[in-house]
Amino acid sequence: MRNNVISICKGIAIILMVLGHTEGPGFLMHIVYLFHMPIFFITAGYFFSRKYLSDPWTFVVKRFKGLYVPMVKWALFFLVIHNLMFKIGLLSEQYGNWENGVTHPYNLHAFLQRAVSIVTSMSGYDEFLAGAFWFFRALLISSILFMALYYALDGRWKRLRGNGIVALICVGALGFALLKIGNGLKVVNVVQGGIRETWGVFFFGVGVLYRSYEHRIKEHWSLALVYLCILCIATQLGWHGMTLSPWVQDVATLPLTGIAGFLMVHYVAKWLDRHNGIVKRALVHCGEMTLYIYVFHIISFKVVSAIKIAYYGLDWTGGRWAATWWCTKTAKPTFFGYSTPLPALRFRCCGCGHTKR
Repeated sequence: MRNNVISICKGIAIILMVLGHTEGPGFLMHIVYLFHMPIFFITAGYFFSRKYLSDPWTFVVKRFKGLYVPMVKWALFFLVIHNLMFKIGLLSEQYGNWENGVTHPYNLHAFLQRAVSIVTSMSGYDEFLAGAFWFFRALLISSILFMALYYALDGRWKRLRGNGIVALICVGALGFALLKIGNGLKVVNVVQGGIRETWGVFFFGVGVLYRSYEHRIKEHWSLALVYLCILCIATQLGWHGMTLSPWVQDVATLPLTGIAGFLMVHYVAKWLDRHNGIVKRALVHCGEMTLYIYVFHIISFKVVSAIKIAYYGLDWTGGRWAATWWCTKTAKPTFFGYSTPLPALRFRCCGCGHTKR
């Protein structure tokens, strides 16, 4: 089901995700990380249909086809080309990422172990070329878990139906996240401990609720400004987004910042949807191609870095590759956008011109 406003929301969020991976100014990056990932879970929940309560396996199969299959396919692709990236200079054992981490060529054992991990647990992907792939696993698990909880609770209580059950699931997910982080617990069967999947259940449910009450929620530029102020204050207070190692205060405050960010972006998206033009068309297109931007945006940074090296006449192997052209003594902060349109192309030549909804 096509919805231009939601597509624009996703387009803005995916650009913010790319921006967030570009080592930009700290204050701006902090704001972005407070809300850009919750938007994807909320928009996924927005399209949830209650018809799946009578046919849950169709929902599960659809989720696997839309998330597991592309994740495994592209993770294996990057695994195969990993060692090649060293030969052509796009990866280095000396210079690494923004945290000064480096990677190395894989031997046969490491290659096979990563292949097994990719297929069996949606982990083991290349951290330097596919670092954002955790999202596919998180959305797959959280959406199926939401469906399972909804299916199990539906009809259990006469006074609690429909949106009441969704709200209960959201409250339960938030409560579990607080219990988990407050006591240092881990979901051992889920890679990275399950905190992002828990938040995913919460925000997926928020998306379901938002669609039900969308017509009752007021939107105005002044409210969007309030939401922005909330995000700025949250940044000053040191709150965090969907980090792997949150504090209890981060768990308690992420619902506020995540929802505020979504409502702000949704207002902007509705305004853009009323004004036909290149900006609207570009954002709708990016929103519909989020899968490929997720997959290729990090390797696209390498293209931007190659342009930077050629532009300044730098030594190809003489320094750490920065992702973008953010504020340096000789550069301007205008080139992070290069990395967004590259993977947003429709890949018609390889038959990947459409994404499944």
